[in-house]
Amino acid sequence: MVLVLVIGDLHIPHRIHDLPAKFKKLLVPGKIQQILCTGNVCDRETYEYLRTVSPDVHVVRGDYDESSFPLSVTVAHTPIRIGVIHGHQSVPTGDLDSLNAIARQLDVDVLVSGHTHTFQAVEYDGRFFVNPGSATGAWIGSYNGDPTPSFALMDIQGPVVVTYVYQLIEGEVRVEKIEYRKEPEPVREAPRPTVMPQSIPSSPGPTQSVW
Repeated sequence: MVLVLVIGDLHIPHRIHDLPAKFKKLLVPGKIQQILCTGNVCDRETYEYLRTVSPDVHVVRGDYDESSFPLSVTVAHTPIRIGVIHGHQSVPTGDLDSLNAIARQLDVDVLVSGHTHTFQAVEYDGRFFVNPGSATGAWIGSYNGDPTPSFALMDIQGPVVVTYVYQLIEGEVRVEKIEYRKEPEPVREAPRPTVMPQSIPSSPGPTQSVW
């Protein structure tokens, strides 16, 4: 079992000062093996905080990050391959067909993306797409009202990914569970010979001459 924190779009300190206190109480060191961050961390202190939760942190560059994070990351938890992007590469934003094309390009079973500040976890065309939303509920220009603060935990057990979404709604943390199972790869049969082998000739009888 591997427990992976999926988090992003923090926008600290430009749009909000910190993570919600109730989220910080949940994100204690020693329980989470890996962190996948969709970017827009925005400051060094927040990145260092994530490293206290788990030292294995993978961050991609968001459209407001000034750090030299990569645009995409791929990690493997056999047999599951996970890709991470910020999400601004998807046109239109959050479009599943566009995200699916990126997932095919990265050759992954699960694609993690952000940018919309809205949680989503959905299976599409045999792949699993997870958007953890904004962990701080940071405002976004195209959104009416304040986004709901959210993050996700992925419990990976072989080919099964159980995703728990944590949302801060009216001051209380609410949790939902979504399960994805990677279908086994089809077994390819060995090609059958198209030419039948010739019959083995009988050995000559005792009265026959081999000359």
